[in-house]
Amino acid sequence: MVTATHEASHRLFQDHPEALAPVFEALGLPLPEKTDFHGLSTDVTEIRPMERRADTVLMFEPDMGEHFVLAVEAQTKKDPDKAKSWAYYVAYLRAKYDLPVLLVAVCRDRSTAAWAMGPFECTVGPWTTQVTRPFVLGPQTVPEVTDESVVVQQPAMAALSAIVHSQGRRAAAILETVARGLVSFEPDITKYWFEVVEVGLESTPAKENWRKLMQNVVTHFPGHGTLFEEKYLEGRAEGKAEGKAEDILRALQVRGLTISDGVHERITTCTDLDTLTAWFDRSLTATTAEDVLEEGSDVPTDDASEQP
Repeated sequence: MVTATHEASHRLFQDHPEALAPVFEALGLPLPEKTDFHGLSTDVTEIRPMERRADTVLMFEPDMGEHFVLAVEAQTKKDPDKAKSWAYYVAYLRAKYDLPVLLVAVCRDRSTAAWAMGPFECTVGPWTTQVTRPFVLGPQTVPEVTDESVVVQQPAMAALSAIVHSQGRRAAAILETVARGLVSFEPDITKYWFEVVEVGLESTPAKENWRKLMQNVVTHFPGHGTLFEEKYLEGRAEGKAEGKAEDILRALQVRGLTISDGVHERITTCTDLDTLTAWFDRSLTATTAEDVLEEGSDVPTDDASEQP
């Protein structure tokens, strides 16, 4: 099952491969530029016996230096079968592109990260035919970002740090630092990074802390129920209700019916789309504006207030 953390982890590298900086630092390579990468097909199936897909596959082609293929896999738990798939991915990509392959596993908890380091060996008796050793981005290798200036300079790294260290003792401090740093960007950029982190935190206690730090912004990860998405959908529903109310009033006006202040207020303040739809249908045939509101309304009438 693909989790929110899984998606956020590999999506991060598709859009911002510069977040791989800890990998390059550990390997003694110059820090990469975003322009050094371009995406490759994640399909590693041969003759379709079984569909196989890596999470993210990137080609690293700097102007100077070694070219190689990067395969990024998000891993949320220990999985012996995945270790076998990783060996296949590396062998397939090596043969297909005739370039060295670096497999990077992104893990949020220490035990999974320790397991993912391998090595995973294919052996017969005393002979080892193949060894797979992923480079793991996890709590042991990703720095804890507690300096706002780092967030401003490397937002992708800061987002990765917030996700990877979400179960650590300093999770709250890291989230606060990242949040303070992200609000220094333009609103759209801040909105994007806040959502990347929220989706990556999934169902952890840290997610609720993060949600408290958010602002009302448009969603970039539809379908994951983020705070931003909830507010966005609420806004869309309100907009639809306003538009439907305007349609009702316009239909009544075109038909020459008198609209009292009470009817006008009830129509414009109703937010239930089903009710408004029923009212609109009646507005096309009703003999008075009041008739539109007679049946099927879930909006309380003010008849009682008119009684002596």
